[in-house]
Amino acid sequence: MITQRLVAVTTVVGAIAGLSLAVQVRAGADRIAFPEDYAKGVMYLSVDKPSKQVHEFYAPAAALAAARKGDPMPDGTVITGVHYNAQLDGDGNPVKGPDGHFIKTTLRQYAVMQKKAGWGADYGDDVRNGDWEYRIFTAEKKPNDQVKTAVCFGCHKPEAAHDFVYSYDKLKAATQ
Repeated sequence: MITQRLVAVTTVVGAIAGLSLAVQVRAGADRIAFPEDYAKGVMYLSVDKPSKQVHEFYAPAAALAAARKGDPMPDGTVITGVHYNAQLDGDGNPVKGPDGHFIKTTLRQYAVMQKKAGWGADYGDDVRNGDWEYRIFTAEKKPNDQVKTAVCFGCHKPEAAHDFVYSYDKLKAATQ
C-alpha cells in the first residue's frame, strides 16, 4: 500500500514537473514567425560590424512614432535585423564603398525581436526583457534553433530604460 502511494505520488510529481517544463519551453522563440513584410517597414539603421558584417534594421512606422514620443514600443512591434557578409579584399579586410561603409554581399541571417503583451510573464526578473521574444532565422527564412536566444536576452537586458531596444535613439531620429 505504501509502495503504491509512493509510486502514485512520484507519478504526479513527475507529471507536474513535465508540465512545468512544457510551459517553460512554450516561453520562447517558437512564438515568432518569420516577418515576411519586414521590408514594408522603415530601414532606420545600417551598421558596419567588427565581425565583417553589415546589419540593417527595419521597424514599423508605429515604432518610430512611439520612440519620438519617448514611449515604449507598441504591442505587436517587430524589429528585424538583416545581416549580410561584407565584401572582403585580398587581405580579408572589408571593402568600403564611396560612402565609407562596408559593401554588403551575401545574406547571412535575420535577427528578429517581437513584442506581445504577456510574453514576458513566463520569465523570471533576471531574464525578462519586458514582453519581448527573440528568434534567429537563416538566409532561407527558416528558424535557426542552433542560436540560443538566451544571448539575446542577456545582451538586451541592460537596455530596460529604452524598452530593451539598443537602437531606440536611432528609431527616434529616423525618417519615414
